[in-house]
Amino acid sequence: MKDELKIAVVGVTGGWSSERLADALEEKTGFRLLVDLGRVSCDLAAGKAFFKDFELTALDGLAVKKVGPAYSPELLDRLELLRFIAARGVRIFSRPERIIAVLNRLACTVSLAQAGVPLPPTVVTEDVDRAAAAVEAFGPSVLKPLYTSKARGMVLIDPANGLREDLANFKASGNAIIYAQKRLELPGQDLGVVFLGGEYLATYARVANQNSWNTTRRDGGKYASYEPSAGVIDIARQAQDVFGLDFTSVDIAETPQGPVVFEVSAFGGFRGLLEGCDIDAAAAYAGHMVKELES
Repeated sequence: MKDELKIAVVGVTGGWSSERLADALEEKTGFRLLVDLGRVSCDLAAGKAFFKDFELTALDGLAVKKVGPAYSPELLDRLELLRFIAARGVRIFSRPERIIAVLNRLACTVSLAQAGVPLPPTVVTEDVDRAAAAVEAFGPSVLKPLYTSKARGMVLIDPANGLREDLANFKASGNAIIYAQKRLELPGQDLGVVFLGGEYLATYARVANQNSWNTTRRDGGKYASYEPSAGVIDIARQAQDVFGLDFTSVDIAETPQGPVVFEVSAFGGFRGLLEGCDIDAAAAYAGHMVKELES
């Protein structure tokens, strides 16, 4: 028998993970609604929010899979709409203020550093001279935009080859803040350590294409199952505990100096778990949300 709960999905119409989560919730509850935040309106005086003609503030829950098709600062404004909806009593998975804390790479990194989570050597500055000095000390490094996913916009640089020009070009391409991170020696892969409701679920590996410096699928990487050590899981748990997300994938790498965390994601993990571990994350997440709302 289907439950009577109404849980909608905030996502991208036609997006693989968004549609999959909407399907999984429909299977659990008999209700299906995929919400594009770009078409949501909030009536602050009336205390209601609408997607087209559907009243979102009458829902039992909202699952946030994607806030928009691409990472950008504008997504922070969209999350404020969800904060309004949450204040009207709708349970949101994960809470918007917690997603805000990881959406910006710098905010996420600062929070992890303050919690003592091991990170790659990183320098953040607007000063090209300071950035150049950091990269000269690091050796080969990666410049990372503050809003990005799947390595989009990241630049691999070498202090022996046009360093200042590369830094200037990175700033000129729209990156006022230079986020420079030492390129680490990795064993040809990094890991996605996944937690559901704060509990460890599974780990998948992203195995790099031999012709690419990163492990993303868009550059030929592939997913594989992986059994991490207890130490890797403990570090990933420490990282995810900082943010308290309902579903999260912690990007972590095993280096000669020990495991380090790259970032904590509020949106990733579905495809990696399915293709690498044969785990249907959408079904698991849908079941978690139903259980939470029924308890």
